[in-house]
Amino acid sequence: MKILVIEDEAKVARALVSSLEAEHYQAVLARNGEDGFFRASSEKFDLVLLDLGLPGRGGIEVLKALRGRGDATPVLVLTARDGIEDRVLGLDSGADDYLVKPFAIAEVLARIRALLRRGRPDQVLRLKAADLEVDLVTRKVSRGSSELTLTPREYDLLEYLLRHKDQLVSRGMLAREVWKEVARATPLDNVIDVHMNSLRKKVDEGLANKLIHTVRGVGFVLKEGGPS
Repeated sequence: MKILVIEDEAKVARALVSSLEAEHYQAVLARNGEDGFFRASSEKFDLVLLDLGLPGRGGIEVLKALRGRGDATPVLVLTARDGIEDRVLGLDSGADDYLVKPFAIAEVLARIRALLRRGRPDQVLRLKAADLEVDLVTRKVSRGSSELTLTPREYDLLEYLLRHKDQLVSRGMLAREVWKEVARATPLDNVIDVHMNSLRKKVDEGLANKLIHTVRGVGFVLKEGGPS
């Protein structure tokens, strides 16, 4: 899941981004209100972490502008303003939750999980194929009764394959969408194959029902029963 962090305080921003990435979220950082509003308006996010005391365009202004254009993305406000009137203003302006600085990262993550579970009506929170399941909120992956331990890159690969279940996925698609490499002198084929082999071992090794399949010379497919 993709989370936008709008925070100008460098130390806080680094801590948030690092903690989100450790939990396998994709974190995008904006250091001021103008950039934050532009990102939120031009990209799709699952949640926004919004500081109120931003330089230039303030957090309340950003929040009101997002809600004014019909953006229903969950917003968790993070701020040093702890007065009752500040909390009321933030919530009345469209915030879904409010957390006062200094805060514990563990609580931020718990609030994020709660908001993502509440989510939007159209939001898919679990991806499944046979007995393989990915919880997009907790980032937990299981196959049958066993929980799988994946690296962040393996998790991203698996999520992408599940979102394109039964569809052929090329190495070029993975380089562009998972590695975010849009212009590269040499292909990422070898790197992709190494990560895919490791992922396949964790998902399929020792099981009769293989889910991840290589289509020689083309790419991969996640499918029950193998590629047709």
